[in-house]
Amino acid sequence: MVRHVTEAACGAGLSQVVVVVGAHAQEVHHALSGLPADVVINEAWHKGMSTSLHVGLQALRPEIEAVFIVLADQPAITPALLRQLVDCHRRSGAPIVAPFFQGRRGNPVLFARSLFPELLDLEGDQGARMLLVQHSDQVEHVELNDPAVILDVDTDEDYERAMELFVQESNPRGRA
Repeated sequence: MVRHVTEAACGAGLSQVVVVVGAHAQEVHHALSGLPADVVINEAWHKGMSTSLHVGLQALRPEIEAVFIVLADQPAITPALLRQLVDCHRRSGAPIVAPFFQGRRGNPVLFARSLFPELLDLEGDQGARMLLVQHSDQVEHVELNDPAVILDVDTDEDYERAMELFVQESNPRGRA
């Protein structure tokens, strides 16, 4: 799954793709072999999500204007979806761009460089969700007709549902 998500990010034409690895770093690094992504290791991964955010942000080149926080367990993310969110950010100038499906917020979320200091202030097993609340008036809501933004895989059952979705998306008429 992490390779698919990384391929989607690379295929979206993003200026830099940084993949933060922690537990199982060698296996993940091997799975990403050949992709034009910067793989960085979070030695403190066991201290929570915020440490991965810190490592990823610190690996960005200075000219990077915004960052996606893309989760490795979102197997349906596509380059087109990422480009759509980037285009929205460029048009709106909003410091946060968040995708929605049927009114439900999903991922990946885009954060402008102006929010990097606040992302770096996060601690423990805390993702960036708090910034969405604190800056709710600055969030550009993008309603998409794509369940990929709310699909994640945490269990074997989630994986099976994700695979069913892939089959339906690639075979809309149900042909095998």
